[in-house]
Amino acid sequence: MVRFIDREYELSLLNDAWNQEGAKFMVLYGRRRVGKTRLITEFTMDKDGIFFIAEDVNSKVQINELKNRLAGYLNDEFLRKTDIVEWRNLFEYLIRAIPKEKRFYFIIDEFSYLIKNDPAITSALQKFWDMFLSSTQVYFLVSGSIFGLISEKVLSSASPLYGRRTRDILIRPMPSWYAVKFLNMPFEDKLTVCMAIGGVPEYLQKAGSFTSAESFIEAEFLKKDGYFYREPYFLLSQEFKEIRTYFSILNAIAFGNTKPIEIANFAGMNSREIYPYLENLIRLGFVERISPMPGDKKQGIYLINDMVIDFWFNFVYSNREKIERDEIGIKLEDFTAYFGKRFEILVRNELFQRLLGYEKSGKWWYKDTDIDIVAINEKNSEIVFAECKWSNKVNAKEIYIELKEKARSVRWKNDMRREKYAIFAKSFAKKIIDKDLLLFDLKDIEKMIF
Repeated sequence: MVRFIDREYELSLLNDAWNQEGAKFMVLYGRRRVGKTRLITEFTMDKDGIFFIAEDVNSKVQINELKNRLAGYLNDEFLRKTDIVEWRNLFEYLIRAIPKEKRFYFIIDEFSYLIKNDPAITSALQKFWDMFLSSTQVYFLVSGSIFGLISEKVLSSASPLYGRRTRDILIRPMPSWYAVKFLNMPFEDKLTVCMAIGGVPEYLQKAGSFTSAESFIEAEFLKKDGYFYREPYFLLSQEFKEIRTYFSILNAIAFGNTKPIEIANFAGMNSREIYPYLENLIRLGFVERISPMPGDKKQGIYLINDMVIDFWFNFVYSNREKIERDEIGIKLEDFTAYFGKRFEILVRNELFQRLLGYEKSGKWWYKDTDIDIVAINEKNSEIVFAECKWSNKVNAKEIYIELKEKARSVRWKNDMRREKYAIFAKSFAKKIIDKDLLLFDLKDIEKMIF
């Protein structure tokens, strides 16, 4: 089995609930391939119970498969031979068959497939929990990858199951300092891969068999039989019915259209129609909206948050014909601008707080001027301005001068603030020394995140 990396916090939440008396109703959810099943497997290693992984088949098949698993665990031959076609009938039988005082887990992985094929399961499960499970020692856990279904049919106030859960745990992709541990290549290549696929464990395991970022990207993105060649179709079609509309919106953002009116025009939509689609993409983690920091929250631009989708729309979607004919080759230099953008986002969203300890940070812009990262500390009136360059032999002195000039336009405690500056780059032509300036090259970053 692949080495278990990270997830200590999520595993502790599951174990803490297990160690408490009484019935538990746990909900575990997150995007495809993020490691939910692996986490459940780790949790159940030293425990007793039923672990059922649902498939996307009709409800009668699903009921029969779960019934047989339950019959095997409960050693109930009568249940195995009984024909059950509705969820409520299965749950009614279990009220008489499940021992109330025994501590065991009852886990349904990919529960969203059960909801998808028979929405009535949530009402049947609500009655089963209220009438029986809640008064037992059973540790009941459901897990799902279809984020929209779990949010709407299990977690929302409109769900019959609302208010029953003990805890819900959203499993997010791993941060880069854990993600790089999956990879066996130079550190620069590790970061490059992370900026292309993010911190999804199954993706990282796929990349782990390669020794360079270039060979990985060429084989798995730019070949018609590559692992990622069709992956966004699977991700988006699982969540959305209007797949073409969402593809058009994501394609628009990938090509640099970040304001709602620009996105709508690129996608051929009315600007008023775009907002519900953008909200859905944000809710499911595919897109993020950022505002200038510090600044007016009414201002905002939209960026693709999911790294695989961002990379795919930039380099695969527009080159599908060439890829199908096996006519495309790459060099990492071809992706410099793209990885420059993702490096800025990686530092701002993941590394900045870890390296410098500022909790409140973001991008700043006004008209044609922007600063990659601005971070503030309200307690001591300190503000940090930072630039990120995915380049070698960066001229630190030149960027420092430009950064100080741009900082004058940022309005925040101008009469009393203490200013600091930081520059992140692959490498510097020369590292200058200044008490208010911090420089981080890849060697510095590697030392500090390991």
